[in-house]
Amino acid sequence: MPENTEFYFLDCPEIKYIHLIGIDGISMSGLAEILISLGYKVSGSDVKTSNKTLKLEKMGAKIIPYHSEENIDNQDLVVYTAAINHNNPELQKARKLNIPTIDRATLLGMIMKKYNYRITVSGTHGKTTTTSMISTIMMESGLDPTVHIGAELESIGGTTRLGSNNYMVAEACEYQGSFLKFHPNMAVILNIEYDHADYFKNIEHVKEYFLKFSNRIPQDGYIVACVDDPNVSWLLDKLSCNKITFGIKSENALWSATNIKFDSDGTTTYTLLKNKKEITGIKLQVTGMHNVSNSLGAIAACNALGCSIASIKSALLKFTGVHQRFELKGVINNIRVFDDYAHHPSEIKATLKSAKNCNPSKIWCVFQPHTYSRAKYLLDEFATSFSDADVVIISDIYAARELDTGEIHSSMLVKKINSYGEKAIYISDFTEIAKYLHENASPGDIVVTMGAGNISKVGEIFLQSEGIKAVS
Repeated sequence: MPENTEFYFLDCPEIKYIHLIGIDGISMSGLAEILISLGYKVSGSDVKTSNKTLKLEKMGAKIIPYHSEENIDNQDLVVYTAAINHNNPELQKARKLNIPTIDRATLLGMIMKKYNYRITVSGTHGKTTTTSMISTIMMESGLDPTVHIGAELESIGGTTRLGSNNYMVAEACEYQGSFLKFHPNMAVILNIEYDHADYFKNIEHVKEYFLKFSNRIPQDGYIVACVDDPNVSWLLDKLSCNKITFGIKSENALWSATNIKFDSDGTTTYTLLKNKKEITGIKLQVTGMHNVSNSLGAIAACNALGCSIASIKSALLKFTGVHQRFELKGVINNIRVFDDYAHHPSEIKATLKSAKNCNPSKIWCVFQPHTYSRAKYLLDEFATSFSDADVVIISDIYAARELDTGEIHSSMLVKKINSYGEKAIYISDFTEIAKYLHENASPGDIVVTMGAGNISKVGEIFLQSEGIKAVS
């Protein structure tokens, strides 16, 4: 049977055994958990294993630590990630045997259809944090959601929570049009900016995809939108479903915030407004103006779902963030080390402002550019993103899914940053970066490792010495 992204295989009683290629991935491992809970037999392969695959083995999945055509025999459906090459031996074997094959996003869309209330969170930035906030509020409110997010959330013990068949909350990523395979009846849209230069031609191309996605919301569904973003406001004008707005700057936002204060311990307080009327005070255990906005999106969505203001307030106070989102990794010699997933200019600015809110003596930003195309097409935007850092250390570009064509190099970004009067240096080796920090950082400083690749290892190396005060 040829690949089919419209036919709902999970509705077919003959589909009982599913194989996932790339099962150790953040999303794929979570989807495997959901499939097992739904009663499917699951196998999966990957070139690496982790605690995620160990957990799946305990749940009954067959995990194979390599890719081989021998791994495909009598499965009824094969799922693959975007990182899997079409020459993958398992994918080729499945197609040779006429076993249906679908990508990860299609599987998630199929799973989503099994739930009555389907809440998705999309946007260029903030998806994981906002999805996690919504999930935390829904759990506090007793709604028992199934949750699927792109990072580990402590309160659910990973990336996935298995709940009832009434509510599902998931991130909706625009890359390669993945979210066009989802079926939300409530969509939160945080922002729309140009990113994923290896797929989208320009911002108009990105907006076109967000419009296609938003048109998937049924007439009786809801779009929850940040009207601080002009591209999101543009989108709202073209939709006819129910609209709920939020924002900090816009006069037109239904939900907004005032009296915003950031404390040096990383907490945030503000007064919540609805229709410009004071509702209550909100306290967050995460810092940054972007997290105020994220929380407003979560409040707007959850209030529409019937969650009380009391449960919303209580849940947000308990929310301590997700892994790799300005996550405190440790303290050494009174130097705090944070790790953040920021890999887009807007995210860098937001993260560094969060660091500044903590009143450090100096901010050391260790940045690893993610993909050559993004570094090339957003070079000027990247160069002006580090103004809140005192020193920027740039490592080599993390290739991810791309090949180095020689058109862009980290040293070019360093030169560009320095041309604006900032201090940036290029160091390729992670151990050498950690050594440089040990020789130059002082008590009271903050080190932020930043990027979507493996740059967090620098912080780990830096913290592995005498005098470390581990974060419990």
